Amino acid sequence: MKVHILDDYFGTLRGLPSYSRLAGHEVTVWQDRAPGEEALAARLHDAEALVLFRDRTQITESLVARLPNVQLIAMRSAYPHVDVAALTRAGILFCSNMHAGTPSIAAAELTFALILAAARDLDGQITSMRAGRWQSGVGRSVKGRTLGLYGYGSIARVVADYARAFGMPVVWWASEEGRRRAAFDGQTIAKCRAAFFERADFVSIHVRLTESTRSTITRDDLMAMRPDAVFVNTARAGLVAPGALLAALNAGRPGRAALDVWDREPMIDPDDDLVSHTRVIPTPHIGFVTEDELDLQFADIYDIVNANCAGDPVHMINPEVYSPYRKLR
Repeated sequence: MKVHILDDYFGTLRGLPSYSRLAGHEVTVWQDRAPGEEALAARLHDAEALVLFRDRTQITESLVARLPNVQLIAMRSAYPHVDVAALTRAGILFCSNMHAGTPSIAAAELTFALILAAARDLDGQITSMRAGRWQSGVGRSVKGRTLGLYGYGSIARVVADYARAFGMPVVWWASEEGRRRAAFDGQTIAKCRAAFFERADFVSIHVRLTESTRSTITRDDLMAMRPDAVFVNTARAGLVAPGALLAALNAGRPGRAALDVWDREPMIDPDDDLVSHTRVIPTPHIGFVTEDELDLQFADIYDIVNANCAGDPVHMINPEVYSPYRKLR
């Protein structure tokens, strides 16, 4: 097949072991972003299979209408950026490996790195030293301080293991079903939602972004946090109600935030209200961006491509468009 891979900004994928799984395909890897949808459609005119680099490109109805030769779109993980209905109407098979039970270790590691960075004010200390000054203030140890984890998923459970290794008590909040699973596993559940936000020294959110979870974190939730507490988001910006975090930070609750995800990505505006906020540690959505994680993720995606070529499709999101008589070369 003519396979096009989008948004490999640093040309990493060709150098990973998993890339050999595409042997025999005609592969094009795009490292830069097309300046607009028309230019992107022109690039992809001959593509038969499209590999997505997570949610870096929006698959809209108007783009789908401009992809005359695409038979398959493949990716890994959640897909709020993909118009599945438009793909179905166009007869394009969409497959995504949801990797149930396989946490992103890279995302968990970054989450805890941000917790430590906020606790010790690493960004402030680095800025101070580079400006020719010595210490900029006094940090805090994490041992004995409570980590609140919102969402009882696989990544959150890995973060909890890291926290316990550092001597942090862990308290949970989640959906009713998530709280039920956490209780069954013997975890500590906050007595109520408000108590969860009030009690924790650090709150980290780990929930998939869906229509039901969008804006699930409200300004009231954030305002319930203490003035010395830290809010961490390495999941999705859309989980927080629009404007809620900025308003809460400006009101002094929570005291700090560490953010890896943004309402607009790539976020390249240094004057953005959150990016430039003195009490925010910003990172450019690098939670999953390690060689190890990418090799794992793209191995799964390449397997989707090969399975479809073999006439045995896997991880179909819209199976109604699949026909065993389709010719996938």
